[in-house]
Amino acid sequence: MQHIIDRFISYITIDTQSDPNSTNTPSTEKQWTLARKLVEELEQIGMQDVVIDDKAYIMATLPSNIEKEVPTIGFISHFDTSPDFTATNVKPQIIKNYDGGEIVLNKAENIILSPSYFDDLLQYKGNTLITTDGKTLLGADDKAGITEIVTAMEHLINHPEIKHGKIRVGFTPDEEIGRGAHHFDVAAFGADWAYTMDGSQIGELEYENFNAAGAKVTITGKSVHPGYAKGKMVNAILIANDFISQLPGHEVPQKTMGREGFFHVHHVKGEIELAEIELIIRDHDLKKFQQRKELLQHITEKLNAEYGDFVKIDIKDQYFNMREKIEPVMHIVDIAKQAMESLNIKPIIKPIRGGTDGSQLSYMGLPCPNIFAGGHNFHGKYEYVPVESMQKAVDVIVKICELTADR
Repeated sequence: MQHIIDRFISYITIDTQSDPNSTNTPSTEKQWTLARKLVEELEQIGMQDVVIDDKAYIMATLPSNIEKEVPTIGFISHFDTSPDFTATNVKPQIIKNYDGGEIVLNKAENIILSPSYFDDLLQYKGNTLITTDGKTLLGADDKAGITEIVTAMEHLINHPEIKHGKIRVGFTPDEEIGRGAHHFDVAAFGADWAYTMDGSQIGELEYENFNAAGAKVTITGKSVHPGYAKGKMVNAILIANDFISQLPGHEVPQKTMGREGFFHVHHVKGEIELAEIELIIRDHDLKKFQQRKELLQHITEKLNAEYGDFVKIDIKDQYFNMREKIEPVMHIVDIAKQAMESLNIKPIIKPIRGGTDGSQLSYMGLPCPNIFAGGHNFHGKYEYVPVESMQKAVDVIVKICELTADR
């Protein structure tokens, strides 16, 4: 396990945060540091056809070691980390033989990782955990996935007795800002199907996700001296408040779970003459997803009828539920499920309450379910990953390669 620990730490201590405000790809120059390191490492372990393009997308090949024709499969992870929390100067802590109690991340600031709040911790008593020092995120999303893919390929190269077909690996920038698949060359990748190693707890196997859209509401107003404002002032802030109040109050992230959809207002700013609302729309059901977008249009029209033509809305689809593209090829999910069960891992098949590169890739012609990478509490200082979960993910990758070769 030390090999996995060392590799993982070598990745997470490189800051690769992406930037949603940048128009470049990758969105931050610092992502190149890890990208170039990965290219070198893939070549060192013996991968072939290792290439990196001008946007930092990396692809490599492990050639087949069998004579018969079998499907070419792929494994994909992203190397950027979330802009939601700092990733500068990551200092991981290693907790061996975790005893099920509280973990002090930062004594000076009294930052505690406690199973009384994060009860998933109790699954990992006796495991080796890697945590933050309470000041940064960890980067297991998705450097755990990269660690697992590289380690699995290295294992297959070092153990040629394990039979497998042609395997492709791909590493992408900017997944955390929704652009990870935007410049992914599916044709060049050349796989029949792939798996993103980007899930959370051990056993997760996912092939459906939200339909997603973003909306920006712009409200213009008219500023008049408040003492003489009757019939003249139009307060954009108050109209923005009216817009938000007409959204279903129980259909928000903090009150929904499973396949329940939501509206999430994540940014509001305003003055009397100009207010802006930014929100996202999420739903697994395509019909309900369309109804949510229609509701936003209806609220806009209603407010314009009441106040005048002061409200404009721009709704843009972001990604769609990959279930539609996976169900016709469900054998690729069955192979992953069989791989887990053969390793005494209980598959946890559930919808993703979010997005994944796999969703966009599936609609680009590369069916791509998502498999656990092992981490928890992504995008913040309470993030952690059990090393044993990463090892199990390595084992699952290897087993999928074996099973595909046996078909």
